[in-house]
Amino acid sequence: MRTIFLCAFLLCALCVSALTFSSALFITPPNSQAAQEHSRSYLGFDRNVYPGDSALPILRKTFTFASYWLSPPPGEKTSTWLGKRELLRSQGFGFLVLYRGPQSSELRQTLPVARVFDNLSLKRGARDARQAAVAAKKEGFPSHTVIFLDIEEGGRLPAVYHVYLRAWLDQLAGAGYRAGVYCSGMPVSEGGGATIITADDIRNNTGSRDIIYWVYNDACPPSPGCVVPQDPPAPSKSGISNAATWQFWRSPRPKGSAPRCPAKNPSNGNCYAPGDAAHEWFLDLNTATSADPSGGAK
Repeated sequence: MRTIFLCAFLLCALCVSALTFSSALFITPPNSQAAQEHSRSYLGFDRNVYPGDSALPILRKTFTFASYWLSPPPGEKTSTWLGKRELLRSQGFGFLVLYRGPQSSELRQTLPVARVFDNLSLKRGARDARQAAVAAKKEGFPSHTVIFLDIEEGGRLPAVYHVYLRAWLDQLAGAGYRAGVYCSGMPVSEGGGATIITADDIRNNTGSRDIIYWVYNDACPPSPGCVVPQDPPAPSKSGISNAATWQFWRSPRPKGSAPRCPAKNPSNGNCYAPGDAAHEWFLDLNTATSADPSGGAK
C-alpha cells in the first residue's frame, strides 16, 4: 500500500512539473525585442519631383523609404523618378509607388445619360490600371508591388469616381499588382453636424476588395507637425485604424493652415531633412508600418 501511495505521489509530481513546463511554453509573453520590432514604425518622405542623385545619401540618413511616381505627378508633364529604382534600391530605400488618379471633373462628360458616365469611367479605370502595371514592370517593380492611386480630393467622392476606382482595383489585381490608395484621412463637413472621411467613403464603396491605405492628415493634432521623430508614430494614430502609411506633413503648407501645430514649424510651410542645411529639397513626411510600404525593393 505504501509503495502504491509513493508511486501515485511521484506520478502527481511529474504531472505538476509537466503542467508548469506547458504553462511556461504557452503563457510566457513573446520576446520583448520581437514585440518591439512588430510594432515599430518607419519614417519616409515623398515629393513630386525627384530630388537628384546627390541628395539620396543625405536623405537616407533620416528616411527608410521614398515615393516613386510611375505617372506624371499633379502639375507635372513627366515623372522625373523614372529610371531611378535601382539607384534608390542600392542606397537602401524602400518605396511608395504612385500613379496619378483623375479629378472628378475629368470623369464627368457633357452627356445626358448617367450610364454613359459609368461606362466611360469603367473604361478609364481599367486603362489607367493597365498603364500603371506596364510602367511598374518596365521600372523593374516585381509582381505584388503595391501601386497607390493618388486621390487628391477630400470628402465624399461622387458615384462616378467609385466606378472608376473599382475598375482600377480589379484591373490592377488582374495584372498581378496590389492596389493601394493615397487619400484623405481628414473629416470634411457635410452640413448639419455630419462629416465624411474619404478613406471611409472608399471602404464603404469597394466591397471586400483588398486595398492598402496611405492617408494624409496633417492637422495638429494628430500630426506632430514638421518634425523628424526618433520613434515615428504608428499610422493608426492618423485616425484611420487600418492605415498602413500616414502622411503627417505636406510641403508647402498654406500660410495659417496649421495654427495648432508646434511653434517651431517652419514659417514658409516647408519641411526639410536634418542634413539638408541649404534647404534644397522640401518634403512631405510619412510614417509606415513597413520600411518598404509598396514592397517594391525586393
